[in-house]
Amino acid sequence: MRCTPGLLALRLGLSLGLALSLPGAAAADCGLVGQAERLAFTPVARARWLAPRVRAPGPLDPLYGTVCRFLSVVQPNPFPSELVKALLNEPASVKVDEVVRYEAGYVVCAVIAGFYLLAVPTAGLCFCCCRCRRRCGGRVKTEHKAMACERGTLMAFLLLTTLVLLIGVVCAFVTNQHVHKQTGPSVKAVPETLLSLKGLVSDVPQELQAVARQFSLPQERVLEELDGVGVSIGSTIHTQLRSTVYPLLASVHSLGHALQVSVDHLRALNATSGELWAVQQDLEPAVRERRERLLTLLQEPSCQGDCAGALSRVRALELGADFSQVPSVDNVLHWLKGVPEANFSSMVQEENSTFNTLPVLAAMQTASMVTELKKAVAQQPKGVRTLAEGFPGSEAASRWSQALEELEQSSRPYLQEVQRYETYRWIVGCVLCSIVLLVVVCNLLGLNLGIWGLSAREDPSHSEAKGEAGARFLMAGVGFSFLFAAPLILLVFATFLVGGNMQTLLCRSWESGELYEFVDTPGNLPLSMNLSHLLGLKKNISIHLAYQQCKEGAALWRVLQLNDSYNLEKHLDISQYTGKLQRELRSLKVDMQDLDLLSSAARRDLEALQSSGLEHVRYPDFLVQIQKPVVKTDVERLAQELEGLAQAQGNPVLGQQLQEEAHRLRNLYQEKVIPQQSLVAKLNLSVRTLESSAPTLQLETSDILGNVTYLKGELPAWATRILRNVSECFLTREMGYFSQYVAWVREEVTQRIATCQPLSGALDNGRVILCDMMADPWNAFWFCLAWCTFFLIPSVIFAVKTSKYFRPIRKRLSSTSSEETQLFHIPRVTSLKL
Repeated sequence: MRCTPGLLALRLGLSLGLALSLPGAAAADCGLVGQAERLAFTPVARARWLAPRVRAPGPLDPLYGTVCRFLSVVQPNPFPSELVKALLNEPASVKVDEVVRYEAGYVVCAVIAGFYLLAVPTAGLCFCCCRCRRRCGGRVKTEHKAMACERGTLMAFLLLTTLVLLIGVVCAFVTNQHVHKQTGPSVKAVPETLLSLKGLVSDVPQELQAVARQFSLPQERVLEELDGVGVSIGSTIHTQLRSTVYPLLASVHSLGHALQVSVDHLRALNATSGELWAVQQDLEPAVRERRERLLTLLQEPSCQGDCAGALSRVRALELGADFSQVPSVDNVLHWLKGVPEANFSSMVQEENSTFNTLPVLAAMQTASMVTELKKAVAQQPKGVRTLAEGFPGSEAASRWSQALEELEQSSRPYLQEVQRYETYRWIVGCVLCSIVLLVVVCNLLGLNLGIWGLSAREDPSHSEAKGEAGARFLMAGVGFSFLFAAPLILLVFATFLVGGNMQTLLCRSWESGELYEFVDTPGNLPLSMNLSHLLGLKKNISIHLAYQQCKEGAALWRVLQLNDSYNLEKHLDISQYTGKLQRELRSLKVDMQDLDLLSSAARRDLEALQSSGLEHVRYPDFLVQIQKPVVKTDVERLAQELEGLAQAQGNPVLGQQLQEEAHRLRNLYQEKVIPQQSLVAKLNLSVRTLESSAPTLQLETSDILGNVTYLKGELPAWATRILRNVSECFLTREMGYFSQYVAWVREEVTQRIATCQPLSGALDNGRVILCDMMADPWNAFWFCLAWCTFFLIPSVIFAVKTSKYFRPIRKRLSSTSSEETQLFHIPRVTSLKL
């Protein structure tokens, strides 16, 4: 079979289509399938944020700084790493002399407190005995010039000491109240912190399970799109083939119409030729009879007018065309017998409908395979299913969660006890501060009354009762000072020992980071306290680094370096899962045998046309006869001329005969010549139509048969390639959903799940609560109370000295036996009664 230009063009188009359907053109064809849409995964990481606690700046900050500097002088030694290490690992190996050497500053303070505890009550007891014998706290013996200066100096020093005591006791009251005020919130913060840490530990498995459950999002999307994969494949095949199939079917439809027209014209040509030949056989005798009759009449001697001219035209009155000479088309009609057998219009409409139902057909053919695909997709990969089970520290997390819960429950009674004992401490502190305040009040009242008594002493009528009362108030303050010195120093030393060591041993090293360095140093902590061991990690982690990372909001994955202990990529490897999906998708098939493009009847029609030899009919032979007139002479004009001659004749008989012949010629023309001319015109139309269309029709028939045969053979292979390409595009799209899930899980697990800010927040809050809110006011309290306690000594001295000047002055007597003149006589306390 020769390849016509149309056939070559179509095959070139098919080859181009086949090339585009290869994997290299997948990017272009995948536009019909589209890219994977963005999945909206629900974040599973719970928002844990432990609110930071900060001590607001206040007026007591300078006092706290002074206390810290004092404690730095008392305990200048750095953090005792070796001592604490030995205490944690081998408590029996700790030597007392090492502890005493490290606590040397506190030992010195203890000695001072012990000396104060012995000396002040002893001095008070002696003073009390001496006072009972009236040998202490008496009157001024004589008035002298320097007495006013001494009295003023003592009063100034007593007032200054009292003011110092007042400032100290006010600060002690305030700091004591601060300690009591901060205890409640601090105690309540312990269960909250423990619950937050418990949530941090216990939520990790739940969040991992929630991550695994969200595998259903890509699953559901893939299952949803699998419902339409058959239609999508059919639509893609339909879209890529329609640019070829539609024109081919249109050509078939046009060729069928042309075939019908050609066959009709061929049959008309054959029938018209036969009819013309039959009419000519009937027309020839009539024309010959009229010619002979007219020749006889026109040759009459009596004929007048232009008889000679008419005679020449009559002699030409004979048939022009001879349709017995036209070629026969019986052989062609024999080949085209019964053509067209097929209804091309209905056939093309049916084939178009079949081609347009290709998406539905593909969906029906792939339904069983899609069902198998859905079963494969509905299964969850084992790695994703065991994501939470294999996570490191899962068992440890359970133990820690349970331990933190038990610790939180068991801590509540102890915390209540702490609050109760804190209430007792606060009461004791208030009482002792009130004692110091009472001393201050006694001193101030004594000074006021004494000064009032001194100012009124110049008046002869004044009473010495005011001065005496002032002196008594001062002595009462002295008595209270001696009486409560021991409880004060005991409370001061007890709170100092606890608060001072908390500040120097814990808070200072905590704030400087020495505590973290100690914990991070291998061997310092026993194995039972090793965090990596407790969490079941293969690699030791730095507590200090973990604290800093948690403070920045890092996840446990980064903090605990779980990439060394947990192969996340192994759990996210879904290649077996996707491989099964890929194999199932590549096994999809679409059968296009129902698309015939050309029915058997239509093919027989076209093959009959192709072999009929329609283009070989000698159409010019028809045209030769068609171009000849039916009758060589114009019969109508001849009849008119005969009528004119009939009127010009002098012989009425001849004129009548000519008139009759003219009439017969007209009847012949109307009855036989005109119908034959119509048949000639009809034959002319058929001949010219067939002459122009027969060669083209044969070429089109050859093209159509060749294209249909070629496309019918290539269509299954082309559809298979398109199907494979669409399947790859669809697989890429579906894998995009799973890739999104894997990327989201990787980011969620390594960056968001179990953000350990509560851990760093708990450490920071613990330091703020323990050091800033508790230790600082606690230490400020004992510092102020110690301040007041030690300033009681000068207060006692100045109060005793000053009280003498507030009593009435003893006058010197003239008797030589008086107390003033007796050598080595110790004056006793007397009163001057006025």
